[in-house]
Amino acid sequence: MAPLTNSKVPKSTTMHSKVVIIGSGPAGHTAAVYLARANLNPVLFEGFMANGFAAGGQLTTTTDVENYPGFPSGILGPELMDKFREQSIRFGTQIITETVSKIDLSARPFRYWRESQEHEEPETSDTIIIATGASAKRLGLKGEVTYWQSGISACAVCDGAVPIFRNQPLAVIGGGDSAAEEATYLTKYGSHVYVLVRRSELRASKIMAKRLMNNPKITILWNTVATECQGDGDLLNNLRIKNVTTGEERDLPVRGLFYAIGHEPATALVRSQLQTDPDGYIITVPGTTQTSVKGVFAAGDVQDKRYRQAITSAGSGCMAALEAERLIAEEEEGIEED
Repeated sequence: MAPLTNSKVPKSTTMHSKVVIIGSGPAGHTAAVYLARANLNPVLFEGFMANGFAAGGQLTTTTDVENYPGFPSGILGPELMDKFREQSIRFGTQIITETVSKIDLSARPFRYWRESQEHEEPETSDTIIIATGASAKRLGLKGEVTYWQSGISACAVCDGAVPIFRNQPLAVIGGGDSAAEEATYLTKYGSHVYVLVRRSELRASKIMAKRLMNNPKITILWNTVATECQGDGDLLNNLRIKNVTTGEERDLPVRGLFYAIGHEPATALVRSQLQTDPDGYIITVPGTTQTSVKGVFAAGDVQDKRYRQAITSAGSGCMAALEAERLIAEEEEGIEED
């Protein structure tokens, strides 16, 4: 995705902003659109391969996106993010293609450093929106890179209805509630779903485990791991699997493989300064995007471990923008009154 702008402030200048957005997925750009239209001149750091993703986040690694409203024929993930970016720029967002590598949330205005300016004076902002996202955990199997988004996915809700998976045998890796939910969902589209569980029991809750084991379209392969993803060079068509108890290896012909082994939120930048849950997701005040530090808001997958959809990320980006705008207005009015 070619940058439309790469705005940089001269190193001799210390930039101060009313609001800075860190992250360039649906949450970050939606926040930018709202804030720019409110004449708050937002600055958005889209990062340079931050967390292993190009600017635009996880959607830049997907193919067809068919569940985002407004695109009845679907749209490619990178194309969708290009449109988000163009809209942010149209309303005046300053987009900087650099990564924020350090941040100090101990006092306002908040201080932060770009990756290229760590040894210089920090830049500052009255409010910050963290929209750095999360990435699906992968196994690093042989052939995984070749068939990622060509038969391998980490989101059944996002990709399960794609034509290549319809009426085809599918596999899910994982033993928790997420795996149970993904496998059950995939039975709507696949001819059969195999669930590969490394252990001899499920980690899923009793009700989810029962639902999984009672579904005639699901077969659980206990004590089983995948060792290689195979295909014709274009699409996945086989998994090489191994029974960890007996050591036996065999082929499992499937046209789709879905990882359900968790996600890793990109919170290393702020984890020691904001309240997070045991998995590292930023905790927000229920019904808001306000974090444990006043003036810092979190939107998108970085604070959403349940839905993780582009549309819900965009919605929370809107919330964060409105809440930041309200805080700035209240504080400016308070200054005027004084």
